Amino acid sequence: MNIIGRLTKNAEVSTTANGKEVVNFSIAVNDSYKNKEGERIEQTAFIDCSYWLTPKAVAFLEKGLLVELSGRISARAWIASDGTARAGINFHTSTIKPLGRPATREQQQSAQATTAVKKTKTTTAVASDDDDLPF
Repeated sequence: MNIIGRLTKNAEVSTTANGKEVVNFSIAVNDSYKNKEGERIEQTAFIDCSYWLTPKAVAFLEKGLLVELSGRISARAWIASDGTARAGINFHTSTIKPLGRPATREQQQSAQATTAVKKTKTTTAVASDDDDLPF
């Protein structure tokens, strides 16, 4: 399976009880669709990832980095300390391909502003009842 997303924070290395090192990180995957009313709905999924091949990967896995990952997904369930049932997924990464540098704060703010402008334009276009369409 392949997924593309941005790291939500810097990766960390942890060591298992057996002495094996694993790089842990999380990515955000954005998706959007139009609902029945024609409104664009934005969704973000957060996926926990683990990389077992080498702890050296932690050196370049920085918050905001866009990456393409190959691997497999697994589901897990547990009971939290407060007694509630919890569930999550983990992406067991076999290949990490950086697709660019981490986005700077200015780039992130610019992207958010651009998205807001696009949403406004889409809403305006959908709200318009013009019959002068060229098609």
